[in-house]
Amino acid sequence: MRDISRNLSTTIIGAARRFGSVVVTGPRRSGKTWLLRHLFPSASYYLFEDPDIVGRFRADPTGFLNGVRTPTILDEIQNVPELFNHIRSRIDAAPRHKGQWLLTGSQESSLMRNVSESMAGRAAVLSLLPLSVTESPKVTLLSGGYPEAIAHPRSRNLWFSSYVQTYIERDVRGISVVHDLSLFRRFMALLATRHGTTLNKSDLAVPLGVSVPSIGHWLNILEMTGLIALIPPYFNNLGKRLVKSPKLYWLDCGLVCHLLGIESEAQLTRSPFLGPIFEGFVAAEILKSQINVGRRRELYYFRDQQGLEVDFVVPTSGGRVALIEAKATHSPNASMAKPLIALSNAWAKARIDSPLGDRLFVHRTSAKSAQLSSNALSPGVKAVGVVELIETLKK
Repeated sequence: MRDISRNLSTTIIGAARRFGSVVVTGPRRSGKTWLLRHLFPSASYYLFEDPDIVGRFRADPTGFLNGVRTPTILDEIQNVPELFNHIRSRIDAAPRHKGQWLLTGSQESSLMRNVSESMAGRAAVLSLLPLSVTESPKVTLLSGGYPEAIAHPRSRNLWFSSYVQTYIERDVRGISVVHDLSLFRRFMALLATRHGTTLNKSDLAVPLGVSVPSIGHWLNILEMTGLIALIPPYFNNLGKRLVKSPKLYWLDCGLVCHLLGIESEAQLTRSPFLGPIFEGFVAAEILKSQINVGRRRELYYFRDQQGLEVDFVVPTSGGRVALIEAKATHSPNASMAKPLIALSNAWAKARIDSPLGDRLFVHRTSAKSAQLSSNALSPGVKAVGVVELIETLKK
């Protein structure tokens, strides 16, 4: 991480100038602590996973905070939710002092509930996902974006194995009563095989022998801790009967490869999951590009009951909407643009208020195929690599 600049940095610094507190959430080991300590090197630091720190705070909250030199970084604050009320009172007592309380947390749902209740208007809430392909060229389909997995590729499989074990034993147990943690591990592996598919809870419940409500609860755990995203369908007046279930994506392709038992580039190339893994990679990169500039997540897919499907529908600047198709090919051709053209035609006929913007076909690139990334694939459809896709969506 020493030589990597995170895209969220500018947003964090700007927020620290306008708010009394900045809260950075996201999955474990995505780089939250490193980033805050890098951006604010003179800030004091307290880790609320240290039993001594937690004990000192709970024994005398006021005395503890009186001894804290600000600005300060308070790490993993989901372990002490009562902290928010104390920080709120200190921000209210000195409203002109900005960026004094820099907080991180991993369990997003409970953390967000406490922020909304105690820190409304006082805290900027931001999210940090693993590294983006625009932040490091070392981010690949096989490695994913977790900084430690990228930094030590030879021990990547051991790192992911330890990560999953630690995640289950700490985050899952800490958030909810899950009686059989080994069953939850099987659930994660099964869910990896559904990466990039329309969510069907019954299809997950039957092989595990659990109830559909249990599957819903477990999905919520993975979503609130930043490991998966459920992408809703795009609804608009297109005069079509649309599929209503969300699509499921893991937010780190390296973790998906680990859960699927894919350990090498050769295995990945031969895998039947290559297409969904690439599609999920694109979905995660789009979401990262949005949240890294402080925008809300806006990503949808389109599928009607007649079989027309476009992978991603993304609102962009000026009220426009981009249509994106993702395929794990190095050699795109005009026939692959047909879904984009068909949806574009239906969009034009329906006279939808949101005008269409870019229509992009995103594909894998290499030294040999890079020159294709600027070519028109079909009238109105442009073939791009992932990095160019993100740059285009920023415009």
